[in-house]
Order: sequence, then structure tokens, then C-alpha cells
Amino acid sequence: MAVILLPDGSRKPVADGATVAELAREAGLADSCLAGRVGDRLLGLDERPPAGAEVVFVLRGSNEALELLRHSTAHVMAEAVTRIFGKVRLGIGPAIEDGFYYDFELDHQLSAADFGRIEAEMRCIVAEDRPFVREELTRAEALKLLEAEGQTYKLELLRELPDERVTFYGHDGFRDMCRGPHLPRTSDLGAFKLLSVAGAYWRGSEHRPMLQRIYGTAFWTEEDLKKHLAYLEEVKHRDHRVLGPALGYYSIDEDIGPGLVLWHPRGALVRHIIEEFWRSEHLKRGYQLVYTPHIASERIYERSGHLENYAESMYAPMDIENRPYRLKPMNCPGHIKIYQSQQRSYRDLPMRLCELGTVYRFERSGTLHGLLRVRGFTQDDAHIFCTPEQLPGELVATLELADAMMRAFGFRYEVFLATRPEKALGSEAEWERSLQALRTALAARNLPYQIDEGGGAFYGPKIDIKLRDAIGREWTGPTVQVDLNLPKRFGATYIGPDNAEHEVVIVHRTVIGSMERFVGALLEHYAGALPLWLAPEQVRVITIADAHAEYADKVAEELRRRGFRATADVRNEKTGAKIRRAALEKVPYALVVGDRELQQGTVSVRHRKLGDQGPSTLDAFVARLVREVEARM
Repeated sequence: MAVILLPDGSRKPVADGATVAELAREAGLADSCLAGRVGDRLLGLDERPPAGAEVVFVLRGSNEALELLRHSTAHVMAEAVTRIFGKVRLGIGPAIEDGFYYDFELDHQLSAADFGRIEAEMRCIVAEDRPFVREELTRAEALKLLEAEGQTYKLELLRELPDERVTFYGHDGFRDMCRGPHLPRTSDLGAFKLLSVAGAYWRGSEHRPMLQRIYGTAFWTEEDLKKHLAYLEEVKHRDHRVLGPALGYYSIDEDIGPGLVLWHPRGALVRHIIEEFWRSEHLKRGYQLVYTPHIASERIYERSGHLENYAESMYAPMDIENRPYRLKPMNCPGHIKIYQSQQRSYRDLPMRLCELGTVYRFERSGTLHGLLRVRGFTQDDAHIFCTPEQLPGELVATLELADAMMRAFGFRYEVFLATRPEKALGSEAEWERSLQALRTALAARNLPYQIDEGGGAFYGPKIDIKLRDAIGREWTGPTVQVDLNLPKRFGATYIGPDNAEHEVVIVHRTVIGSMERFVGALLEHYAGALPLWLAPEQVRVITIADAHAEYADKVAEELRRRGFRATADVRNEKTGAKIRRAALEKVPYALVVGDRELQQGTVSVRHRKLGDQGPSTLDAFVARLVREVEARM
């Protein structure tokens, strides 16, 4: 007997041999069922589940149904492209988060100007109301078909499939090798929109042909599509790759190299403010600052295991006096060597070493993305060396620090506890002790968390904190990791109360992560309008006429003397244009000075969001600035 799982959670035994559609009718779900799921495998309505299987129905409105809709829309897009452009070699066309894509090889250079034609042809296919027909062919039949059609990329995929029978979906001469399933009919498609076209190497390798990839999205209703398109416009408005260079924060120059960031004065100042805040918070909590070299002998990375496990992400060795050296990919070995520079006693622990250390990792050019994915970045690394008894308390303090930092920068967050993966170093007992310490710390901080089953690193469990920005997107945040590997590799120990050597516990942790990625996230979170305490230019004093220039300079100088970042715009331009420029450059406050302000010794205050705030004495305005900075506004 098979079993069908009903929406109310109950299970109903049914005879084997029925199709998913027949099972759905028996359950009274014929109108809402789009597919069935057995374990991780999706089945179309015309497929028969294995004998004795438990079948879960994929119902309209579910996340799985939306994925099915998007995969089916990708299929229809591929058919439309083939109809319009004739000879087309197909790559792959999966559903992805928020949409779908399909890769093509064709003579025509695709662009956004083609989207109207393609979408119109897709609507024709939807209006034809044809079923998605599933065919099952033998490998030999599939090879013959794909060879006849010249589908070289599909042939490559077919040759790698272990199955003796292969499925195709299609209609009216168009067939696509695909595991499926799809929606029952083309008319079941909802609202869709093609978004962009990009180059994509076949199988993600720069050594393979470059295909053309069309991205799109699809929803069940036009209303949902409109909401998503509005969201995409907001994402575009916040793109740090546009905001950062426009605001003078950074650039990436091909003559320097892809993925290598040039920090401009305004961006460098923001980075300095973050780093000074970071140092202050760490020193208050008993951390000690260290610096480690940008290169090191390859020997240290053999010992640490980085050559064994991360060689593909490391740059080629350089020869120094006939010995191989590497650009450092991690700061850990240097910190451990500082710890081991002398014998440590339990009385010396915990020892907390922290560094804003620049590391270098190889990223393929296709993965580089503004500040978020680069080849050289500064990591706010820290390593805590402690006894097993001290571990829970150190973890609690680390979570408190992470919370304080994220609140200061205005981020909400969610917490995940990542457990042992299939391949892991260390004993079950060591993993359980470490996991229990992490659980205890989370409980002590009253932090709700989700389990990331098997998401730990091979060398230890961890707590991952995921940030949520102003529009709900997830960003990588603080990480707290217990290391069960490096203490053994390096023989890192301390002398206990019993005068014997004991293996020290090492906790890796970051609270910002990559400085580059964090600044990128801040720019997108605030749409470039950083809060007053972080803004590289906090106040701009604007003159109405040349006669007010001396007074404007004095106001800006007095603000700087009181510790604020202020400039004066005394150019001979219209006042309105200068105010607009200050707003476009995201300066929190503009102070306008003219005859009245000069005579009364005041300023006219404009806030970048709230607009005109009226006249104010300089002392009153400074008091306002102090309150906002102290509140991290």
C-alpha cells in the first residue's frame, strides 16, 4: 500500500499503481494539486509513485508550486527563443530564488530589446493551452534525438546521467531533456517578466564556451509580479556598485586588477570610523590588538591544513630565497603562533587576540561582485584561547559583543546553530561538548535560533548570525566557531592547575566579517544615506552669496573643532543647486547662511530627509548633533 499525506497532517493508505492525479482526486485535491513529492523527488500528475511510497501533494500556492511555475516558464521561454531565432542550442533552465534563467547558444546577440518579442511569443504559447507532454526515452533513443538536433550541451549532460531512461518534456515539435515535472498545461502559467541578459560560461568554467543567459521571474498573479518588480527597483536603487563610486567611496580599476578595491577618501573615512569603533568595543572587552604579515612561508599553511583543504582558493606561491611563500588566506596561523610564542598557564587565559587583517583569496572573475565578492579583503578576525571551563562564558560574551555591534549599525538579525557535517574531524564527544557550550551561550542570551543541520565546518560547530537589511534581504553577519582541528595540528596547549599540559580551546569569531562586504551591506541597507555617526561628511555649510563665505568657513571650522566632520560650500552657484548637491551626496545636514544668519550669528538647518528645520544657534545645533551621534542615529 502507498500512503498519501493529507493537508491536515493525516495519512491515508491507498492501493499502489495509481497516478499522482488519481491519488489527488481520491483525496479531493484534484483542482489544487500540481504534482506529488516522494522524498526529495517531484513527480508529475501523470507519474506513478513507487510501491509503498508516502506521497505529499504539491498544492497551488505553496513554495514548491511556485518553483514548478518558474521552471515551466523557463521551458516556455526556451521554446519561444527557439521559435524566433531558429537554430538554438539549449543549455540548462532551472528555477532559482525569485525566478528562473535559461542558457542559450545562438548566432543572434540577445539584448533587452529582444524581450518584448520573446514575451509576446511566450504569451502565444500560453494562449495555445497545450499540455506539457512527458516522454520517457532510452539512452540510445535520447542520444539519437539530441545528435540529430545538434544539441551538444544536452548531449554532454546526457552522457553524465547514470539513468538508462531519460525524460523529455515538450509539444508540437519542441522537446527539452528535463527531469521535470512541469505544470499540467501552458495555460497554467501566471504572470511573467524577462529581466536581464548576461554571459555565462558553460558549467561555470572560463575554459568552456560562453553562453547567453536570460533571467526572468514569474508569479501566479499580476499583483504579485508588480510587487516583486517594485522590490527589484528598490534593490537597484540601493545597489552599492552604483552608490559607492557615485558617492566617492571606492573604485575597482582594471589596471590594478579585478576584485581589488581602491578606497577613496570618503570611503576610507567611513572605514576608519567603523574600525575605530570596532577597536574601542574590543579593547573595552579585554581583547588585545595584533598584526600579522600579509605573506607567510608555505610551511605554515601545510601545518594548518589550508594547503590541503583550501589550495584552490589560495594564490600561487612566490619564491623567496628558494623557499615558497603564500599570500595569507586566513589570519588563524599567525594568531596561534603569537599564542605559542611563550608557554601559557591557565592563569593567562582567556587570551583574546583580534586583528583587522587583510587576506587574499582567489575568486573567479565571474563571481566578483562589487565590494561583496573580492580577491583581497580585510577580515575582523579574533581568536579566543581558553580552557574548556571558560568556553561557555566566552561564547556568551562574544554573542553580547555581536549584538552590540549589529544594533549600533542598525541591523536586525537571525541566529543559526550549525551542527556536525558528514565529514568532520574530532570525536562525537568533542562535537557534543562544543555544541552544548554553544547552546548554553544562546540560552544565556535568550536568543531564539534555528538548527542548520550538518552546516558546521569540518573542524567544528558554529553559530551563524544572518543580518536583515531595511528591505528584508539576508546578509552574512557574525560567526562564532569552536575549532577542534587547529589546537591539535599546532599542539597548542596551556599548563593547568595540575602542572600538566592541556589542549587549549580555540574560538574563531568575526562580528563584522569582511570590511569590504560590510561597507557594501551598509550602503545598501541605508541606500547610501549613512546615519550621522557614520557619514563621512556630517555637515555642509552653504552660502547664499560670496559675502557669506568667511562666516561659512568659520562655522565649518568651529564644527570641526568640536569634533564633527564639516565642510563649507562657498562656490558662486545658486543656493538651491548647492542644497540639491548636498542631498544627492547624502550629507545628513546642510546649514544655509545668508545676511540674516551672519547678522544674528545663527544657521538655517536643513535635514536631508526632514527638510527645513528653521534657524538655530550653533550651540543648539551642536547639542542636536551630539544627541544623534550618541544614539548612533
